[in-house]
Amino acid sequence: MTDPGIAGAADLLQQAREVFRQDPAALAVVKELEARLEGPLRIAVAGMVKAGKSTLLNAIIGEEIAPTDAGECTRIVTWYRYGHTPRITLHPVLGEPQALPVTREDGRLVFNLGDVRAEDVERLVVDWPAASLRELTLIDTPGIASLSQDVSGRSMDFLLPEDAPMAADAVIYLMRHLHASDVRFLESFKDTAAGQSGTVNALAVLSRADEIGAGRIDSLISAAVIADRYSKDQNLRPLALGVVPVAGLLAQSSRTMRQTDFEAMHLLAQMDRNQRERLMLSADLFVRAVGPAGLGPAAKASLVQRFGLFGIRLGIALIRGGVRDPTELAHELARRSGLGQLLHTIASLFQTRADALKARAAVVGLEALLRSTPRTDALPLETSLERLQAGAHEFRELKLLAALRTGGVGLDQELSAEAERLVGGQGSTPMLRLGLVPEATPEQITEAARGRMNRWRLIAENPLTEPAALDACRVVLRSCEGMLAATPVASAVR
Repeated sequence: MTDPGIAGAADLLQQAREVFRQDPAALAVVKELEARLEGPLRIAVAGMVKAGKSTLLNAIIGEEIAPTDAGECTRIVTWYRYGHTPRITLHPVLGEPQALPVTREDGRLVFNLGDVRAEDVERLVVDWPAASLRELTLIDTPGIASLSQDVSGRSMDFLLPEDAPMAADAVIYLMRHLHASDVRFLESFKDTAAGQSGTVNALAVLSRADEIGAGRIDSLISAAVIADRYSKDQNLRPLALGVVPVAGLLAQSSRTMRQTDFEAMHLLAQMDRNQRERLMLSADLFVRAVGPAGLGPAAKASLVQRFGLFGIRLGIALIRGGVRDPTELAHELARRSGLGQLLHTIASLFQTRADALKARAAVVGLEALLRSTPRTDALPLETSLERLQAGAHEFRELKLLAALRTGGVGLDQELSAEAERLVGGQGSTPMLRLGLVPEATPEQITEAARGRMNRWRLIAENPLTEPAALDACRVVLRSCEGMLAATPVASAVR
């Protein structure tokens, strides 16, 4: 960790080791917090039943390893992390972890629990050699609002612990439409130990976005308009950093495209347009109708299952527009599915500030441990903890971001929007904070950062600025100073 304040989290945990060295249970918690601090960023995928969580998770990973049917394993919290060798480990509620066989059928990973019931499993851990898992550990959670209270309860216990940090550092929350139940769930984060830390760490995804336009080729355009409206919704805005539309099924299948998929779409693209349009009035008609030659019902059923009518229509349009090979088609379909935007948003909002999010979770976990296991010799540790929470700039940024989202800092709408961007609300890189193009030079970054710093210094010194806004101004100024200090040109000038 590069920031002295964030590095303090590791020092605190080392101090906690000494305090709790005679308490095995507490020491195990400290060791888990240390492992979390040193490991990859953890992102949970959550949402209501049938929101498309496992499908989207497969798309992010780039392989079909998360079960998407309604089997037993979709009722279990499942961790997907990087491993050199494929391995599935079952962690029961009682007893020792056990290895499960790693088998694949038709390209999909198959989970076989044997005689173990889903309700007796605490979690599954899948180690997989996927490059996308090197920097991210993804956690698939059972559907919220399931007909089974046990299934829903398992997700709620994992995502909303009462007096401990959430096991994930950030959440991708899937919704098909914005319902009151979605808002209620996201609001619940504020009632947990993690939520009380003042951190907004959720990203909303308008999943199955192609269904919004009834599978039309312009469905994602309609979905983008709706997502933008949701992102400005006064109920949702304080709870999520943004809303991204994604056609999950298309995203998954484009990342796992086969030669046979391309060949089937190529045959469809060669058909007479009117005949093809009649064929694609519905999924059932598409599978049952005769034609084109060389494409039987089984192949068409597989195509619908993997891409949906929206994906098939889009693939045909791209082939007719000049796409000539499966790789090019896969890349273009993935881009148009919204997956590229989602991955970029995850990177800019979460991965660029991974250290701060992990350290924040470690601090919240240590705070909870001190509350549940009070000790007279822990006073120096508690003092150090309070000092870190008050002084670490990244924590202050996270807290200000949450306050700005609720409009409680005494700034007008324009200044609030600028402050939110400068403290990393749209991404943590200097270019995103300053509203510059990705190719901005160090000189441009330096000039922009100095301009923002001078502007916010004047705001802070203005006698008309509300007292409640002064702390926000100080945090913004410190963020601008940090960008200047980290820019080579600025450092050379100094």
